[in-house]
Amino acid sequence: MKPLCLATLLLMITATSGAQQPRSWQEMLGEWYEIDDAEEDAELQFETLSELAEHRINLNNASREDLEQLPFLTRRQVEDIQEYLYRYGPMRSLAELAMIESIDYRQRQLLECFTFVGENDEKPSAPTLKDILKYGKNELTFTTRVPLYNRKGDENDYLGYPYRHWFRYGFRYGKFVKVGVVGAQDAGEPWLANRNKTGYDYYSCYLLVREMGALKALAVGRYRLHMGMGLVVNNDLTLGKTATLQSLGRQTGTIRAHSSRSEASYLQGIAATVALRRGLELTAFLSHRDIDATLNDDEEGSMATILKTGYHRTASEMGRKHNASQSVEGTRLQYAAKGFHVGTTAYRTSFSRPLRPDTRQTYRQIYPAGSRFWNIGADYGYTGHRFSFAGETATGSCHAWATLNTASLTVTNSLSVVALQRFYSYRYYSLFARSFSDAASVQNESGVYLGAQWQTSRHVSLAAYSDLAYHPWPRYMANDASYSSDHLVMATYSRGTFGLHARYRLRLRERDNQAKTALTTREEHRARLAADYQGLRWQAKTQADMAYTEQEKASFGWMVTQNIACLVGQTSIGATAGYFHTRDYDSRVYTYERGTLYALNFPMFYGHGFRAALQVHAQLTENVHFIGKIANTHYFDRNQIGTGLQQIDGRNQADIDLQVRWNF
Repeated sequence: MKPLCLATLLLMITATSGAQQPRSWQEMLGEWYEIDDAEEDAELQFETLSELAEHRINLNNASREDLEQLPFLTRRQVEDIQEYLYRYGPMRSLAELAMIESIDYRQRQLLECFTFVGENDEKPSAPTLKDILKYGKNELTFTTRVPLYNRKGDENDYLGYPYRHWFRYGFRYGKFVKVGVVGAQDAGEPWLANRNKTGYDYYSCYLLVREMGALKALAVGRYRLHMGMGLVVNNDLTLGKTATLQSLGRQTGTIRAHSSRSEASYLQGIAATVALRRGLELTAFLSHRDIDATLNDDEEGSMATILKTGYHRTASEMGRKHNASQSVEGTRLQYAAKGFHVGTTAYRTSFSRPLRPDTRQTYRQIYPAGSRFWNIGADYGYTGHRFSFAGETATGSCHAWATLNTASLTVTNSLSVVALQRFYSYRYYSLFARSFSDAASVQNESGVYLGAQWQTSRHVSLAAYSDLAYHPWPRYMANDASYSSDHLVMATYSRGTFGLHARYRLRLRERDNQAKTALTTREEHRARLAADYQGLRWQAKTQADMAYTEQEKASFGWMVTQNIACLVGQTSIGATAGYFHTRDYDSRVYTYERGTLYALNFPMFYGHGFRAALQVHAQLTENVHFIGKIANTHYFDRNQIGTGLQQIDGRNQADIDLQVRWNF
């Protein structure tokens, strides 16, 4: 099979049938988002943004809810786009975005990747079933990863073969109807065997209907929610600190179909939003789903932890598959008028087994425990021409409080500032909360965040933030109350096809010393310098990354990466080469690589080695696309890669990714 895959890849390289111009939204967003801030849901975020890029929004038909799907837009920018269309009518080209003062050059570049200008063919009434079936579009995607190495677990422990593969089918009619199914198989999981007798280890089926008269949204099957600021319910996208700076703290309320391969962040059942009257909307949601858990050795068979990895490769992992269940019922009422909005969100949830975490370690003593939980919160805000604020305050069965408040001010057309304050009691918890934080959880944190963006000239922009936080209860690796801070400054120069980017970040966190007798400060410095060229046929980017950490011992690492892409005929070819040298995992580095659709392409490296990758995108027919990628990491400092069942005996880790996409 491996020679066949290599032969297929070579054929793809020589293909000359049409392919789209390489897109660079991933690189542009990579300048803003810190992948290591959100490793848990980074792939979910990337898949969602990939889908938005593949199914771009028609600006001339876009509603406020459509534009709010783009996380890099501020409240004011969403309102300004809507006002421009209202005053001047449909846009004739994306160049008209330059007429909107609040949208800078880099955001116009991003908008070109996620939007287009088409006919304003929006009908006053909902589409008919006949139109949906006649004019709907289908997409079918198959992807596989073939490893050119063997892991230790492949010999006897893993229940399945070493190949990872997944498929994705979707049907959509404009922005109104979306139906689909996703099936996914991780490497090592059984196929058509064991407890996977229906084929794939994971399936996600969904139906999403939007803007059908008074029915604003209806989701059936698997879906995700984002309500208010996320203190009560949010299993959708989250904004990291850099993204908060770009969006000026905007949060939104959405129902989104779960078309991702993530086996953790979703609800299963039904959710709907109905417009009761102008400005007043009611949302209700029900869910029941199976979950994975590690169980305690007690009479009740209680849960020690809820697992979110989705791995079922070994007999023990398979034994934990769907060994518990969770039910959720909730509602939300929101009113918006004249720039103001106010809403309330509430839910209750119950488990088939009681949740009873191991509390022998102090930091675990505040973890939620029990069989039934509830939370309720109120969110509020105002969006003006230059000033906006928003916030949410929540409580629940924990009998503690959490609040998050943010305000942004556009001082001039080139200068904007944002401030954010949060207080999350160490006793507060919500099982579905996900929002702005330094410790990756809505619990045990008080802090203040200040940020600013300044477009100093047409070609130069500056951005910076500082975030200070206090954690009153012990945390993992900090056995006492502790402080943390995070500071970033970045600059961008863009002129024509050339761009220059610089970024420096300093993080300070109090952690246990080696003897665990006191807290000491852990310093983490990260810097990046990159230059890129974006031509019609050629694209190139040279990037240098540096990481330095220190707490009783120092760790230094760096990486130099060269990316290049070109259009040969109408086939796009991209290549990456990088050399990295870090002392250990603490000074790990990240870089962007071109890859298959709907897959995270920000690999992480540590140690001493060399990375090389080649990617090809060919349009074999009008409706059939092929993407192929071969990548290898060669290590100079080890003869074994990984540990445990993931251990590879050798210095090389090479994979082949193949993807075919059929639109019909």
